[in-house]
This record gives sequence, structure tokens and C-alpha cells, in this order.
Amino acid sequence: MDEGIYDLRSALKKIENMNGQLVSTDVEVDPAAELSGIYRHVGAGGTVMRPTKIEGPAMLFENIKGHPDASVLIGLLASRKRVGALLGCAPSDLGHLLCRCTQNPIQPVVTDKAAPVQEIVHRAEDPDFNLYDLVPAPTNTPLDAGPYITLGMCYASHPDSGVSDVTIHRLCIRGKDEMSIFLQPGSRHIGAMAERAEELGQNLPISVSIGVDPAVEITASFEPPTTPLGFNELSIAGALRKKPVELCRCLTVKENAIANAEYVIEGEIITGRRIQEDENSRTGYAMPEFPGYNGKASSECWLLKVHAVTHRKNPIMQTCIGPSDEHLNMAGVPTEASILGMVEKAMPGKLKNVYAHRSGCGKYMAILQFQKSTPTDEGRQRQAALLAFASFPELKHIILVDEDVDPFDSDDVLWAMNTRFQGDRDIITIPGVRCHPLDPSSSPDYDSSIADVGISCKTIYDCTVPYAMKEKFKRAQFMDVDVKKWLPDFED
Repeated sequence: MDEGIYDLRSALKKIENMNGQLVSTDVEVDPAAELSGIYRHVGAGGTVMRPTKIEGPAMLFENIKGHPDASVLIGLLASRKRVGALLGCAPSDLGHLLCRCTQNPIQPVVTDKAAPVQEIVHRAEDPDFNLYDLVPAPTNTPLDAGPYITLGMCYASHPDSGVSDVTIHRLCIRGKDEMSIFLQPGSRHIGAMAERAEELGQNLPISVSIGVDPAVEITASFEPPTTPLGFNELSIAGALRKKPVELCRCLTVKENAIANAEYVIEGEIITGRRIQEDENSRTGYAMPEFPGYNGKASSECWLLKVHAVTHRKNPIMQTCIGPSDEHLNMAGVPTEASILGMVEKAMPGKLKNVYAHRSGCGKYMAILQFQKSTPTDEGRQRQAALLAFASFPELKHIILVDEDVDPFDSDDVLWAMNTRFQGDRDIITIPGVRCHPLDPSSSPDYDSSIADVGISCKTIYDCTVPYAMKEKFKRAQFMDVDVKKWLPDFED
């Protein structure tokens, strides 16, 4: 683990020393759609409409229209290679690393030291307080409901137990001291906390930390059953860094925030009312979501009343494009870790690796690399797929491949599908299962047999060779040589 990374700025120093992984510009840019429009071409990838560049550099915009003292960073996690470097392991081992960290958590601690993020304080009672001026939040497209905070680490505590949790939600600035927060029912713990606070007739104190250690951003995306209610995902980030994440006490609400963030927004989720997400724009849309389509504006957003904004001097706003590879890596690596952990408990040593594929942006599709070592392993590969569906319910499609197929190489996976798969015997369907509501095909409008929005058919594509036939499906073997003897500068 690279112990030199402890916040966003130290992470940037790390990738500055990596060839071609960070670019910057001091040409003025408008955060309203223009910034994301630029990065679409530079390195967004994912399910973003083509043309877009896959595996481009992160980009730092240092001249933000209307925000002379701030800069905006986008795409830091939009490359699996960068994520591996920032977390200190090979890109293909990320799922295994995070799986180990979930089993050895280190809880966060509250520090009494001066918090870097509280260098400058703006309180809502100040006459010139205005979120639009204080926070350079971009819009992804001209249709967005407003400026969105896409990488805000939302931190709150349960009104009954006091247990805390960190998750990422879409947050739209809608007024000088107000934001909307979308809490998808039944999918995030802060939603459960807000619902309980509403039952008690209370508001829910919350902090939103922006611009943090990438270890926090990656681990904040873990979900049940790997991290059930009461499991603080910051403890996984602590395990990654081998030291606790430091929290500071908020200045205006009874909650904590990430001490070395670039920005913190302090406030309360107001219970007892719901608001229209696109109340200001009336476009009907929220922002582009991970499947690549414009997300519909919700009429069931909660109101987040802001009491203060604190930040560092010359702060760095961090943002992402919803359908980009940045979302893929934040959602996908925890997905991989969760599947590896679940299957390993049931059948140790059989599941060699998992890749949450780019086309599903970390949520809809997974490639499982399974090793059959004995005749009794036949059929267990399908059991592993069922366990994967159980450990990550938003999965829709699973492709099973053998240990000689690289799950991270789509061409290799499709080769397995073309030479080790017959559709009439190797497709397993599980219809009528709750998946993800943002899949536009999971709707009664798509097919009348679909009972409700978010109901899908989960499908397994078994592209593994039957154990009894493994000898007949051996790939051609080539001589193992050191290419550097002939090409000293060659890189794999």
C-alpha cells in the first residue's frame, strides 16, 4: 500500500509522476456543461455516447468561470490503471484487495486537530452566502436539472443506534442554501436513516465531503450484504491505508466529516416533505446516469438544508460524468470484491477473478473466471453465478469463463462465447427478479410481462468447457520468451 496517499492532493502528486495520467489547462471553462463536454473526448469512456476516449488521463481545470479561487478535477478514477496505482496494487487484483480489506476493517477516528477542510468557513446566516458562488459544481449536459455534486461523500448517523455510514448520492444545487438529495428507496443506508428520522419527527444531520482520498471514494460504493446497516465503509478505506480515516466535528450540525477533504457541506435532511428535482430547469431530466441515458428527474427527492460550507484555501472540486469509467471503477471494484468474498466462503479457491464489465458500468454485468479442478466441480460454476446475483442484486448478466480466459479482455471473453457456448444449453434465465430501476428495458412499457419498473430477467451465459472435455479445448501453447531481449523498451 502506498502510505504516501492520504488525501486528494497527495493522490494528484502520485499520478503527476505517472506518464500521461494527468493533464491540466488554465484556459477558462464554464462548469455549465462545457467542462464535461470537454472531458467526454479526453477520457470519459464507460457508457458515454461515442466518440469518447477510453483510458484517457485525468484532467484538472484551473480557470473556472465564476470561481477564481477554485479548480475542478475530473476523471481521477476513470482508469483502472490509475485506481490500481492509487490503491497500491495491480489493476487485476483490485477486487481481491478490497475483499481482504472488508474482512479486516479499521474504524475511523474523530480528531481534535485543526481540520484542513475548515481553513475557510462560510455560514448560511452570512448575508452573501450562496451555494452557486461557493461550490463550482458542474452540469454534465445542458438538460441537467442544475449543478450536481457527483462525488460527495454523504455521512450520517442512525437516529436510534448512532451507527454511521458513508454513501454517494446525486445532489443538485437548487437555491442559495438548498440542495436536493436522491435517496433511492431500499438501496442505501442513509435513506434508511432518513426514513427513521422522519418516523421520529426529526431532521437528519448530514455532512457532504468532496475531494477526498480515492480509497474513500472507492469503498463508499460498497453495498449489502457485504456491508450491512451498521457497517461503516470508511473502515474499509482505513484497512486499505492501514490507518484510520480521520474525521472532524462539523461546526453547525451534530455530525462528523472527512477532515482532509477539499470541501464539506454541512446541513440537515428535512423530513416530512418531498421536492421535485428539476423544479428550476423543468427539463424532465436529472443528469446522465450510469447506463448512458439521461436520468429522469425525481419528484420524490429529499430537501437538504445547508447550514455551512467549509473548504481549504484554493480548493479542488472533484466531479465525474455519470456514465463514465469513473463510475465504473467506483461501483465495479466493490462489486468484484463482494462477489469474490461471497463465492470464496461457499467454494474456496474456485473463483479466480471477477470483472464488473465496462458495458454495465460496474453494476449490470460481471465476468466470472472459474476453475474446474475435479469432475464434481461441474455445475458449481453456475452455483457461483447464483451466489454473485445474491451478493450484488443489481447484476443483470453474468458470463462464466474458464481459468485460461482473461476476464478483463472482452475479445477473449467473446472468443470463449463463440467456441465454448451453445445458446440452447448454456443460457440460464431467472425471470421476474428485482434488479435496477435505471435499466430502461426493465419496465412494463418495454414489455407487458414485466410487472414493475426495476424487474428484470437475470441471465447466466455459461461459456465454460464441460470438465470431461477440458483436454479437447486446450488453447495453442507458445514458447515462453523474454521479449525484452529483442525489444528492451517493450511494455506488456
